[in-house]
Order: sequence, then structure tokens, then C-alpha cells
Amino acid sequence: MRIKPRRMLHNSNNRRGFTLVEILAVLVILATLAAIVLPNVVGSTERANKVSAVTQISSLSTALQRFEVDMGYFPSRLQDLVTEPKGSGKWHGPYLDSIPKDPWQNEYTYECPGKHNPKKFDISSKGPKGEGGASTIGNWVDADSNK
Repeated sequence: MRIKPRRMLHNSNNRRGFTLVEILAVLVILATLAAIVLPNVVGSTERANKVSAVTQISSLSTALQRFEVDMGYFPSRLQDLVTEPKGSGKWHGPYLDSIPKDPWQNEYTYECPGKHNPKKFDISSKGPKGEGGASTIGNWVDADSNK
């Protein structure tokens, strides 16, 4: 039987795993990438939801104006855009297939006459947290929003 010299037993071709330093280096790279990418993705989603709410409010406003052209007045509730109100002979709807929820799955608020648009109506979403206030998105322009 022949004994192999010790240096041949530690041949680099027999290596089967990663060293701790290599694993830590990969983890540092992944953590750095996550720190750069995640805030941008989260911010983009929130901006997209706000744009979606503005678009839905615009669609609701258009449907309400079409209702007003046919009926001569704005409806008392948004559901009148989908189902014919009782006692209406001029209704040419439905003006929408369904009443959408805002991107945060809350109902839109509809007031007629509106506080911001007293001769028409107000439609609004209470925003991402559903609390209203500064995060309210509506079919009006606040003087404060230009600051």
C-alpha cells in the first residue's frame, strides 16, 4: 500500500462549500441592493395608487355630469349612476358598470351640493390611511396644495 503525501490530500479540487467570508460578502451585497431598491418600489406603489384615485374620481365626475345632462340635476347618491332612480323618466344609464372603491379599498365620498364645489358636487377618497385630512384626494383644488 502506498501512502500519499499530505499536500495531495488538501487538493483545491476537493473543496465542497463556501467560506464564511464569501457568505458574508454576498449578504452585504444583497443588503445594500435591498436598501437601494425597496424604498423606490414602495414609493412608486403609493404614487401609482394616488394617480389611480385621481383617475377614478375623474371617471366618476364624467359619469355624474352625463347624468346631470340627461336628468337636469345631479344624483343624490353614486348608486344612481348604476341603477335607475325611482320616478325618473329621462335616465339613459347605466352611466357606470359599477361604483369603484378607491385603491385602498374604501368607498368614495360623494356630496351634492359639495362644500368645495357648491354648485356641483364633491367626490373624494380619504387617502392611503383612510383618515382624510391632508391625505384626502378630491375633485377640487385646495389653495394649500400649491404651496
